[in-house]
Amino acid sequence: MGWGTCYKKGHHVHQKSLTLRVVGFVGSLLFTLIAFFIIVRPDFFHLSVETAIVILLLLAVLQALVQCICFIHLWKEKGPPWNLIMFVSTICMVVIIIAFSIWIMDHLNYNMMGMP
Repeated sequence: MGWGTCYKKGHHVHQKSLTLRVVGFVGSLLFTLIAFFIIVRPDFFHLSVETAIVILLLLAVLQALVQCICFIHLWKEKGPPWNLIMFVSTICMVVIIIAFSIWIMDHLNYNMMGMP
C-alpha cells in the first residue's frame, strides 16, 4: 500500500467528515432561523400560541438530533457505546428533574392558594 492509497483514503474520510459538518451547520442554522422568525413574525405564519410552542419544541428536538449526529458522533462509536449510554442517561435525568420540578411547582401553587 503506497502513499497515494493512504492519502486518497484519508482524503475521502476527511471529505465525508467535512460534508457531515457542513450539513449539520446548515441544518442547525435553518432550524434556528425558522424558530427565530416564528417568534419575531408570528403574524406572518398565522399560528396560535399553542401551535407555535409545539413547533418550537419540535424544532428544538430536531436541532438536538442534528447536533448529536453531525457534531457529537454518538452513533459512530466503535466498541461499547459508552458515550451513547451516558448521553441517554443524562437526558433521562434532566427530563426527570424538569418534570418533577414542574409537578412540585404546580402543587405548591395549588396548596398556596387561599381558601374561598
